[in-house]
Amino acid sequence: MDKKQEKRENVVLLLSLAVIVLVVVALAVVGFLMINKPVEVVQGQAEASSVKISGKLPGRIVDFYVQEGDSVDIGDTLVHIHSSVAEAKLMQAQAMTTVAQAQNRKVDAGVRKQVIESAYSLLQQAKAATEIARKSYDRMESLYAQGVVSAQKRDEAQAAYKAAQAAENAANSQYQLAQAGAQKEDKESAAAMVTAARGGEKEVQAVLQDQYLLAPCKGIVDEVYPQRGELVALGAPIMSVLQTDDKWLTFNVREELLSDLPMGKEIDVMIPALGDTIVAAKVYYVRDMGDYAVWRATKATGEWDSRTFKIKARPMVDLPNLRPGMSIIYQPK
Repeated sequence: MDKKQEKRENVVLLLSLAVIVLVVVALAVVGFLMINKPVEVVQGQAEASSVKISGKLPGRIVDFYVQEGDSVDIGDTLVHIHSSVAEAKLMQAQAMTTVAQAQNRKVDAGVRKQVIESAYSLLQQAKAATEIARKSYDRMESLYAQGVVSAQKRDEAQAAYKAAQAAENAANSQYQLAQAGAQKEDKESAAAMVTAARGGEKEVQAVLQDQYLLAPCKGIVDEVYPQRGELVALGAPIMSVLQTDDKWLTFNVREELLSDLPMGKEIDVMIPALGDTIVAAKVYYVRDMGDYAVWRATKATGEWDSRTFKIKARPMVDLPNLRPGMSIIYQPK
């Protein structure tokens, strides 16, 4: 083979390799351009307000009037709790109120008529004794002036007269007290005792009102904690009620998606459990979830940490079949 032919073959080989490289590069570029970026999807769930039902009465569960899954309206009776201790306390408080009221009536009525009449009789007796002592003293004073009796006899009569006057004054004071009745302070004290007794009675009655617990809202009985016949403590939760008229959607997103989720923004979400229904919802809550939910960068350069935010949105239409826990799909645009 001469040198010309060998050179021609080398050129052909190089051209062939160049064509192959160009084809491979072209295919790689076309393939890269044809690769579709994966659709980003954010998954959340439906939530609803849950109200814990509890009371001030510690006692034993007598009966439940609802069970899990039942719908309730405001004021519906949910459970009956019995407490013999509280009922005994009520009887004791009522008895104390009765005693205080009787004492108050006694004070208000004042002194009995017989006591007043007795004091009046004693006053009249004292007046009569004073009159007799005065007359005796006047006679002794006259006889002393005539020199018939000694000064000692006159002084004795004078002392008896003064003693009679003092006794009359004392009897008059007793009579005045009997007519006036009880003192103002005694009446105020008796009235205050009645008020205190009634307050204690109302306190026990307020506790006993919780022997029948009522539904504070409209909703669905979500969970019942104790069993019939069990003892429950003060403030212990008996059951929880989901407020069906207070539902919202919640999901977590990285902070780079927040620009598409401002407060008041209306977004479309899909609910798989309701036949992939698309519903509109309005964002009303955006909050940072804290350091524990930060997306950490895996490379030293070219990436950065991304914080996670909790988003809450309220459906724009009523969804009776939406239940807490159902998945919610949001696709950022």
